[in-house]
Amino acid sequence: MPLITVQYATPQPARAKAEAIAKAVNQLSAEVLRKDPNVTAIITEEVKPSHWFVADRTLAQHGLASFWIDIRIVEGTNTREEKAAFVAAAFARMQELLGPLHGESYVHVNEVRGDAYGYGGVTQNERYIAGRLKALGKAALEG
Repeated sequence: MPLITVQYATPQPARAKAEAIAKAVNQLSAEVLRKDPNVTAIITEEVKPSHWFVADRTLAQHGLASFWIDIRIVEGTNTREEKAAFVAAAFARMQELLGPLHGESYVHVNEVRGDAYGYGGVTQNERYIAGRLKALGKAALEG
């Protein structure tokens, strides 16, 4: 259900990093935020370090890597502590994958309303309601 976008830049070419990054971020969202990895979509994009600027200097000039992770989740499905743990774990994992990072590397846990977010043509609120109705029907049949 989450849609995660990851942009990253390294001073050296990051050969075959996209798949490793996608797997790592999917694993973190499952372990830390309890998101189903089977319905998580991830888009990765490598950016030229000469096109990524921090304080008017490129990452190439800084000699450091950087990243931007934007994960969209339904509002209220995770605690403040879980989101903070995800930010910290994502930074640590990206440093393992990309090497020394500029401090201006970002993780954005973007909480969106369930009635304004969904996939496959169905909002998350409608999925929740359908699941609750199914559970109630099953309980009525068993009771």
